[in-house]
Amino acid sequence: MYIIASQLSKLYERGGSQLVSLSEVSFGIPQGQVVGITGPSGAGKSTLLNLLGGLDRPSSGTVQVGGTELSGLSGEQLAVFRRHRVGFVFQASHLVPAYTVYENVMLPLVPMDLPAGEKRDAVEGALEAANIEHRADHLPGELSGGEQQRAAVARAVVNDPELVLADEPTGELDPENARRVMDLLLSLEEGRARTILIASHDVGALACAERMLRLEDGVLVDDSVG
Repeated sequence: MYIIASQLSKLYERGGSQLVSLSEVSFGIPQGQVVGITGPSGAGKSTLLNLLGGLDRPSSGTVQVGGTELSGLSGEQLAVFRRHRVGFVFQASHLVPAYTVYENVMLPLVPMDLPAGEKRDAVEGALEAANIEHRADHLPGELSGGEQQRAAVARAVVNDPELVLADEPTGELDPENARRVMDLLLSLEEGRARTILIASHDVGALACAERMLRLEDGVLVDDSVG
């Protein structure tokens, strides 16, 4: 299995009491699978993605990604893991307003020790894959919501990650742009052994996912294929 989550729990302290965001969640995901994560708001979808991507640490349980046990990594090692192996797409595009689309997509590559030409080729390839290359010189404020999210997808895949984690990527889009972004996300795996997890409360947006994990109140209540 490419991802192995074992008895994964996450607790938060709030107002002197503990809030359970995720409770003893276990599953395995093979490399190259496209997985939808569903459930109502507050079900634990974002928490799960954050743990799988090394953005947060579990209160208990373990996560392995590609044979790497994340709990055994230091903060610096987790940063390197995310930089080289994970691409993130969020509900809000989180593009830097003062940077062009090209510059935003380049950002993940800045700390990498790669030749300038190789970085340029990676950015141009990501822009083309996301069908946003014609807006490369524009600022985020000059783009539509759908274009901003396509730019965010390009930024997520510019480092050619093994794992793409998308958290409510269509939540702020109209139905037509939502469909286009979903089609784009699902096309990313074609011809590659890339694993994609997409969290959304809208089951219809995930109709093309190969597998569905459903969370309710932090508990995995369903795991279905097809």
